[in-house]
Amino acid sequence: MNMKTMGIHHITAIVGHPQENVDFYAGVLGLRLVKQTVNFDDPGTYHLYFGNESGKPGTIITFFPWPGAHQGVIGGGQVGVTSYVVPNGAMDFWEKRLEKFQIPFVKMERFGEQYLQFDDPHGLHLEIVGREEGEANTWNFGEITSAFAIKGFGGATLLSLHPEKTGELLEKVMGLQMIGTEGDFIRYRSTADIGNVIDLKSSPMDRGAMGVGTVHHIAWRALHDQDQLVWKNYVEAHGYSVTPVQDRNYFNAIYFREHGEILFEIATDPPGFAHDESHETMGEKLMLPEQYESHRAQIERLLKPFQVRELD
Repeated sequence: MNMKTMGIHHITAIVGHPQENVDFYAGVLGLRLVKQTVNFDDPGTYHLYFGNESGKPGTIITFFPWPGAHQGVIGGGQVGVTSYVVPNGAMDFWEKRLEKFQIPFVKMERFGEQYLQFDDPHGLHLEIVGREEGEANTWNFGEITSAFAIKGFGGATLLSLHPEKTGELLEKVMGLQMIGTEGDFIRYRSTADIGNVIDLKSSPMDRGAMGVGTVHHIAWRALHDQDQLVWKNYVEAHGYSVTPVQDRNYFNAIYFREHGEILFEIATDPPGFAHDESHETMGEKLMLPEQYESHRAQIERLLKPFQVRELD
C-alpha cells in the first residue's frame, strides 16, 4: 500500500506578544483569527489560529505567544520558511502593502516563480508567491479584498539535519512527488491545490533552537479519524515512533519526529473550528476545552488581552 498526503494541514510557531502577533497576521496580512484558545498542554499560554474565512485545512497558521521569552534560532530540524499563496496578479499589491507598513522584503526567484520574502515581527521567515491554483479567500479585511487576499499556504521550506532521510520520508512515506532540483533545493508536490509545495534544502543545516520566531511543527492532512489511524500504522511500519491520538478539539493529532529531526504531525480535517461557536463569530472570544472551563477566571488573568483591529 502506498499512501499520499494531500499536503499541509497547519503550521504552528512560537512568537512574542499576542497583540503584535494579531496585528501582523490579521491587520497586515489580512488573515482571519478563526480561533482563540489555549495550549492544551500549557493553559496559561494562548493558542491562536489564523486562516481563510472558514479556517480550511491548508490555510491555518497557529501560534503560541510567549511574551518576553528568549529568541529562537532557525536551523536544522525546523520549517525554515512558511510560504503563502496569493492570486496571480496580486504580487504588486503585496509589494506595496509591505512597503506601506515598512516591512523590509527581498524579491527572489525559485523554480521559475517570483517570491517576496520577509519576516514577521518576531523573526519568522515568510514568503508570498502568486499562483492560479487554490480557491479565493472570501475574508475581506481592511484594504485586502478577495482579488488580493492570501488563499492559504503555498507550502514550506524544510531545513533538515539529514536531508537525504527527510527527502526519502517525503517521497516514500508521505507520498509527495519529487518534481525537480534547483541550486540547494529539492522540490516536492502533493495532490492538493494549496499547502502542496515543499522545498527541501539539500545540504545539512546546523541544529536550530526552539524559541520565539521559530516553527514548532508542521502538520499534514488526514481526511478523518479512520484515515489518521491508517496513517499511524503506515508511518510506524516504516520505522517511526508515533504518539497516540491527541484530541485537539478542532482536529485529532498524532506526532512523530522524522530522521532529519523535524517534528511532523498528522491532523484530521474535521471537525473544524465552527463546532463550538458559530461560523460568524469564530475567533471573537476565548474558547476553552471542557477540562479547563472551570478554571476560566484564573486562565484569563494569566493571558495578556489583545484585540483584532484594522490597521489601514
